Amino acid sequence: MTYKIAVMGATGNVGRELLNILHERNFPVSEVVALASSRSVGKEISFGDQTLKVQDLAKYDFTGTDIVLSSPGAKVSSEFAPIAAKAGAVVIDNTSHFRMDPDIPLVVPEVNPQAIADYKKKGIIANPNCSTIQMVVALKPLHDIAKIKRVVVSTYQSVSGAGKAGMDELFNQTRKVFVNDALEKDVFAKEIAFNVIPQIDKFMDDHSTKEEWKMVAETKKILDPKIKICANCVRVPVFIGHSEMVNVEFESEITARQAMKAMRDFKGITVIDLDSDMEYITPAEIQGEDDVFISRMREDSSVEHGLNFWCVADNLRKGAALNTVQIAEVLIKDYLK
Repeated sequence: MTYKIAVMGATGNVGRELLNILHERNFPVSEVVALASSRSVGKEISFGDQTLKVQDLAKYDFTGTDIVLSSPGAKVSSEFAPIAAKAGAVVIDNTSHFRMDPDIPLVVPEVNPQAIADYKKKGIIANPNCSTIQMVVALKPLHDIAKIKRVVVSTYQSVSGAGKAGMDELFNQTRKVFVNDALEKDVFAKEIAFNVIPQIDKFMDDHSTKEEWKMVAETKKILDPKIKICANCVRVPVFIGHSEMVNVEFESEITARQAMKAMRDFKGITVIDLDSDMEYITPAEIQGEDDVFISRMREDSSVEHGLNFWCVADNLRKGAALNTVQIAEVLIKDYLK
């Protein structure tokens, strides 16, 4: 069986990656439609060997569309995802708008694929935040063998998380530093070239950022509402790839060796040993990879049952487009028959 797929936000970083991954993974498509705003209408975009012409999202009739992969921004998705769902499509949305809706499943296929069954309530499935996805993939095999009490995570997030404009700003600022030109700041609150910024998204009443709140709330919804979480999110001058230093406290004893074995046996994780040739992993080494990479696993002696590890993933793939397509794969395998 094949499916008619529409990609909302097809000209953005994630939209293009969605098209690439659909082709790479031989998703059974009968037709793929690229949708974007009116200013992108007529632009050509690649889908494997095919060239798709971008159509106007605002004028598109979703009747007959089976699955919509959506990444046009929260405001746009809030308007058009319900329209697509009402027309009979199942929408898998990569924006933040629907994630905390109690009637909409928030899914990482390696962690909670059973939640996809609830898509029928509104015809929409939410894709989590990029930094949340890689962390819950890493935590799931550990939580299965020794219940997690508390997580403290510090993220080092690439500028691609802010879209093409964020990548352009890093490139342009870096070039201007070398020629001693004045730097322009449009995307980020502070200079990003040769700097780190302890703010992602807006500040909230408790002085945390919305990105930090997302990691807390989404992890509870996906993995376990009882887990206590402290998140600290930082933007760094890296183009692609999010990194996280994760400290985990457990209810019962777990060794670094046990944790690494559980992670090695878990689909979607690659573990790098300190005594291997690589020693540890960096974002520059995992661009284009699908797995979540774990290294620097060690025991934390400051608590009774604690571990620390370094977690890296390609935020455009597993942190966004790949996870979306994987949800679609489970959807057609188990529910759209």
